[in-house]
Amino acid sequence: MARRRLSLILHSADYGRIHYGFVMAAAATATDRPVTLFFTMGAIHALTPGWGRANDSANAEKGIATLAEMIAACAEFEADFQICDAGLKSEGLMMDDLRPDIAATPGGMVSFLAEAERDNAQIVFI
Repeated sequence: MARRRLSLILHSADYGRIHYGFVMAAAATATDRPVTLFFTMGAIHALTPGWGRANDSANAEKGIATLAEMIAACAEFEADFQICDAGLKSEGLMMDDLRPDIAATPGGMVSFLAEAERDNAQIVFI
């Protein structure tokens, strides 16, 4: 039986929001639920090299998975990473500025919503 897609919209550059979005995504992918992570505005920075390292160190000391570990888990379990074209422009970023180890696709809200509708996805705005 096909599992219902979890489609997450990450918009904030707040580390806590980003980290928990990845916690949700990793848990869903680990249980064979398809996941789409749609990054826009400040959240796009979370996919740039080195972002969040200071908070990752604090989490690691407490035995909490780091953002880097969560991103790797989502990539390994084949979560779909989508980057908002308008968000990139707004933040002064280009796809080349993002981590090279993540297969991210540029797109927009129309394509995100079309996928969500096609898959009867549960949409969560973080």
